[in-house]
Amino acid sequence: MAESENIKWHHSKVTKEQRRDLNNHRSAVIWFTGLSGSGKSTISVELEKELYQLGIRTYCLDGDNIRHGLNKDLGFGPDDRKENIRRIGEVSKLMTEAGLVILAAFISPYRSDRDEIRKMMESGEFIEVFVDASIETCKSRDPKGLYKKVRAGEITGFTGIDAPYEVPVNPEITVNTDTESIEESVQSIMSYLKTNGFLDND
Repeated sequence: MAESENIKWHHSKVTKEQRRDLNNHRSAVIWFTGLSGSGKSTISVELEKELYQLGIRTYCLDGDNIRHGLNKDLGFGPDDRKENIRRIGEVSKLMTEAGLVILAAFISPYRSDRDEIRKMMESGEFIEVFVDASIETCKSRDPKGLYKKVRAGEITGFTGIDAPYEVPVNPEITVNTDTESIEESVQSIMSYLKTNGFLDND
């Protein structure tokens, strides 16, 4: 689809910095990536609860929820997956401009797509969290029964089975849910946020 030549960015008289000052904390995108069943959504929900209790203004963007509305027109082929992540990146950027801490939980299998979102953000605003878990662990959990459907031949092009997952090269945070509890993973992320000044007004 061609871009219109008759549009321009409309600037607000309230800056991102002013919104951050009002919220009394920095804004950022905490981007959870990993295989289906690795624990991305579970950790993001628990982390949001922890941040909320500290007065941090947050919002969770979850893969399934987004496909109910904004991206319900997209499938799961490579091009649609790329567009799915691009749209989420744009939404995340807008919500970061609003001064929020966004928790985005998406398989996002392609490294280049995640890198493109990082480029959208200001330095330090994109926090990549690799939720590491073996394919065996993910299969054993199978919270949505997807691996079972793969085994039955009902689903093809499934990440980690017959479609690629590109492991992050240098994520800000790695949690391993093969060996860590949900609480341990959440505390690892909280420690990063505290150390890097995301929980205090800068």
